[in-house]
Amino acid sequence: MSDIAPSGRQRLTRDQRSSFLAALLGWTMDAFDYFIVVLVIKDIADTFNVSLAETAIITTLTLVMRPVGAALFGLWADRAGRRVPLIACVCFYSVVGFLCAFAPNFATLMVLRLLYGIGMGGEWGLGAALAMEKIPASRRGFFSGVLQEGYSFGYLLASLAFLLVHSTLGLNWRWMFALSIIPALIALLVRLGVRESEVWEKAAERRKMTRTSIAQVLFNAKTLRRFIYLVLLMTAFNWMSHGTQDVYPTFLKETAHGGIGLDPTTATWIVVLYNIGAIVGGTVAGTLSQRFGRRLLIIFCAVLALPIVPLFAFSTTAGMLCLGSFLMQIMVQGAWGVIPAHLTELSPDEIRGFYPGVTYQLGNLLAALNLPIQAALAERHGYPFALTATIVPVLIAVIVLSAIGKERRGIRFGTTDTSAVAAKVGS
Repeated sequence: MSDIAPSGRQRLTRDQRSSFLAALLGWTMDAFDYFIVVLVIKDIADTFNVSLAETAIITTLTLVMRPVGAALFGLWADRAGRRVPLIACVCFYSVVGFLCAFAPNFATLMVLRLLYGIGMGGEWGLGAALAMEKIPASRRGFFSGVLQEGYSFGYLLASLAFLLVHSTLGLNWRWMFALSIIPALIALLVRLGVRESEVWEKAAERRKMTRTSIAQVLFNAKTLRRFIYLVLLMTAFNWMSHGTQDVYPTFLKETAHGGIGLDPTTATWIVVLYNIGAIVGGTVAGTLSQRFGRRLLIIFCAVLALPIVPLFAFSTTAGMLCLGSFLMQIMVQGAWGVIPAHLTELSPDEIRGFYPGVTYQLGNLLAALNLPIQAALAERHGYPFALTATIVPVLIAVIVLSAIGKERRGIRFGTTDTSAVAAKVGS
């Protein structure tokens, strides 16, 4: 019998729904807190009397620490199971995010954002592993797209919160961080009811029987080569994502350096609109990848994004900026919608807590200088140039790296095909 899943539709059990919802909410709230900084970065700079380029370093610190969190929480999850580390992770980043509201100076805020990066790094890998291990293989593409777009949904929620707190209530940026504790606690409550992953339980038993360590699995030559490839792929993906999102709200609001000079409310509504495009793109592309393949959908989306760049970066009216950013995020996040399924399918059962999250977050680390570079380029050459110079090369890199890679679309977890040690126990 083949280990590749049939294409028929399967209904989710209550535990599968809860596991997916927990992963989705956790990733959504991670993104919500991260993009709070993007939306209020100018207000933070004004409060602490630092430049925008200096303030952008706090996003870099968050990205730099994400691999640390992915490694710490991922190793814990591969040794002790997915459930408890995920609960600890959401508790950690919720508290740290809340404390940002009370930072007395810029140095304290930098330390808190550095710590927040640890929690954010742990969340994605563990959440994706648990969700993809529980979701039926035949429906993995759709749920991969929805899960990844929790990131865009978090950005959307942050944008709406900004409109409420800043534009409607007239409150300062600290309230954005204070309010983030509420949805994070909701994510925690859902997660408390989730059962352990059966795939992890089988993998742990196999490691025990064969006396195989996690290090032995990771440093297998084939696994290590794939690890390096995935880090390169995720570096390109993270440059693509952050290159089209992080500086864009500032570009819309800034009056100098070729910025559009829109009022904050109008600019934020454009952010809301393009995040709707992102959610649509990720969900549709993730679903289609189940039929047409993971790599093909990634390449398709990246190729279509290239001719959108001029509309995205050089438009000067609100209407055309809406259209350009909406279409760009459909394509960029369409490619991203494939990633939770793609990375977990390429990961051995025994290190699925560690492997997808660390490759993802090491890619984030290598892309961490994106915002400061864009901010510096904008000061010298203007925002349209900064956006174009960083987006076009990385779209080409995504296309090339995806074309030369492999995929294991629809493979069943917990089988001989996905275990690194199954052959040793005669499975």
